[in-house]
Formats: sequence, structure tokens, C-alpha cells
Amino acid sequence: MKSLKTMVIGMMMLGLVLCAGFILKASPVYAAGSEGTPQVETQNQETKTIVESDGTTGKAIAAGIAIGCAALSGAIAMGWSISKSNDSIARQPEAADNIRTLLMLGLVFIETVVIYALIVAILIVFVL
Repeated sequence: MKSLKTMVIGMMMLGLVLCAGFILKASPVYAAGSEGTPQVETQNQETKTIVESDGTTGKAIAAGIAIGCAALSGAIAMGWSISKSNDSIARQPEAADNIRTLLMLGLVFIETVVIYALIVAILIVFVL
């Protein structure tokens, strides 16, 4: 049951990262930047500022949100699993080696999902 909760948390992190990528793809900042035409904003009647929107701001925001959500939920999942393993070792000290082995395996899987989120965030910035 506990490993199922950890897997669900990992899948939710990956889903958040993918949603951030899809939101970025549909955002008007990305669409305006993909055309390559500068947008003109008027500050006053006398001065005009030409702002070239190439989509890097939207990409950076989406990547930051994606990796932030993944890191936050990964840290919560790691803290929760470490806390539960310490409780288990305190209750049954003779099973400490088995609990520690399973804890390390679970932490590796949680960290793998966070690394996948980092890779997706990098792809958002450099590929989209």
C-alpha cells in the first residue's frame, strides 16, 4: 500500500510536468514567438518600444514550474518514506537491514522521476 502511494505521487509529478509542456505549447507567448514577427507596444504617443517575443520567457516559466513541482513533490515523498522507514526500524530493529534496502530502492525510484522532470524541463527550454 505504501509503495502504491509513492508510485501515485511519482505519476502525479510526471503528469504535472507534461501539463506544463502542453500549456506552454498552447500559450500565446509561444505562438507569437514562433512567427518571428516583432510585436509593437506603445508606451506614449511619442515613444514606441519594439518587443521581440521569441517565447523564451514562457519557456523559462514553464520549465521553472515543472521542475519546481517535481522537486517539491519528490522532496515530500522522500521525507514521508524516510519518516515511515525510521518508524519501522524503531518498532522492529531486527529488520533494519531489509527496511534500509527497500528504503534506498524507493528513494532511487523517486529521484528518477525528479530527474525525468528535469529532462522534460530542459526539453521544454531547448526543443519547443
